[in-house]
Amino acid sequence: MKKYRYFGGFLTSQEKWLNKMAQKGYRLVRVGKMLYEFETCTLGQYHYAVEFVADKSKKDSQGYKDFLEGCGYKVFYKNINVSYSIGKVRFRPWAEGSGKFATNSTTYNKELLIVEKQNDGKPFELHTTAIDKIEYLKKWRNIWFTYFAMFALMGVLFVARAPIASIILGGIAVLTFPFVLAYQIQIQKLKKQLVIEE
Repeated sequence: MKKYRYFGGFLTSQEKWLNKMAQKGYRLVRVGKMLYEFETCTLGQYHYAVEFVADKSKKDSQGYKDFLEGCGYKVFYKNINVSYSIGKVRFRPWAEGSGKFATNSTTYNKELLIVEKQNDGKPFELHTTAIDKIEYLKKWRNIWFTYFAMFALMGVLFVARAPIASIILGGIAVLTFPFVLAYQIQIQKLKKQLVIEE
């Protein structure tokens, strides 16, 4: 099955880097906010996948982590933010339920899961069915659409009072829209694939 793409460069580059380290004989044993700790292992003994979970509530995120560990994978939480301050709150309008507000005691600095699997010669994908892939791609589409809508709306609101700010905000909205479109195209292709398979 064709691999689908996420336009979240950090996830893709981190996943590639971890797999390159595994190919060189290094296994991930611990992650910090900015540091990764490895131990030596057999060359290519492990595969890594990186999953974005910032849209989930603390309970759902922990439940998903527990599920993956129950499947025999080793799982690490990883942050996207590098802030060390206490008392952070982040609003995520695209998230589910209580995941809309991330705090230090919930999912702030736990936006990613790094998942390790022993190399068995098979490709490592966390989402294997078209339906799972569609749901994961919808999450990414919705994130980018939120940014698009937010910048477009602010651009419209600033037209009369601050035309230059309006142009800048509108420009940012235009730059985010290709991501929305790219994810929607991938979703449509997977939906067509589902119809063909039925």
